[in-house]
Amino acid sequence: MTITQKHTFILLFFLLHTGLYAQKEIAITIDDPNTTVTPKLEWQERNNALLKTLKKHHIKAALFVCGMRVADSNGRDLLKQWDDQGHMICNHSYSHLYFNSKSNSFKKFSADFNKGDSIIKPYRNYAKYFRFPYLKEGNTVEKRDSMRVFMSQTNYKNGAVTIDASDWYIDAEIAKALKENPDADLTPYKNYYIQHILDRAAYYDALAVQLFNRPVKHTLLLHHSLLNALFLDDLLTALKKKGWKLIDAQMAFKDRVFEKTPDIVPCGESIIWQCAKTTATLSQSLRYPGEDAEYEKIPLEEAVKAYKNSRN
Repeated sequence: MTITQKHTFILLFFLLHTGLYAQKEIAITIDDPNTTVTPKLEWQERNNALLKTLKKHHIKAALFVCGMRVADSNGRDLLKQWDDQGHMICNHSYSHLYFNSKSNSFKKFSADFNKGDSIIKPYRNYAKYFRFPYLKEGNTVEKRDSMRVFMSQTNYKNGAVTIDASDWYIDAEIAKALKENPDADLTPYKNYYIQHILDRAAYYDALAVQLFNRPVKHTLLLHHSLLNALFLDDLLTALKKKGWKLIDAQMAFKDRVFEKTPDIVPCGESIIWQCAKTTATLSQSLRYPGEDAEYEKIPLEEAVKAYKNSRN
């Protein structure tokens, strides 16, 4: 072995054992499965497209079910299809209540939690993970801690996200565009969506490394929507090209980052965001909420406008 080769070997050994060279890993989690009417695709077509993409990339996702959106025969059929293909079936409440609202007490919220749990219990891949609607985990210490104790007593874990994003907003803008013109070119929305998720993934991954000096196994928040039915395959391909390894959600949730219970109020957002909020050096750099339509509105409008101008 030459001196150069020896130096290279030592460097690779150091990087691998400090975690800095480890491949970035990401799991897909999908909120709010539904059978509502959308432009372009029927609910079954949307559902089939999502399942087909996940199967193509050889990964199992976590499906976070809001009970009221699947409370009929179509909804039960939808959940059975996900269950039959081995995806985790998890709780996202029944009514999608905003826990930080003064009108939503712990008693009311926990009852809705139980109602959501009853919807998913019959499925083979039922998993005791709960995702707070809007990622809001309580606006007082009492509410936050009451839910933490309640979930522990019922053997539930927090189905937190590490990578938050605003795919729901882009989906809503696609719906508007298609309402105006059913044949609208959706290319600028697709391009914006992919870049948005890549940016958010890079941001939260860098934040995690700053916090923990190691890579974490990430969970990406997406939605059961027309946007993802159309473009999830393109997104997963883009993530792979950026060096991300796609993993099963069940594997991602084993990362010890999901055991953390940051002492912040109001509590919520990405679990990485929450942990950063507890550190003086990073807290001031964080925006609140972590992700929202207000951050994407103008950039998306400009992207669509630029694309249209380029086609003229």
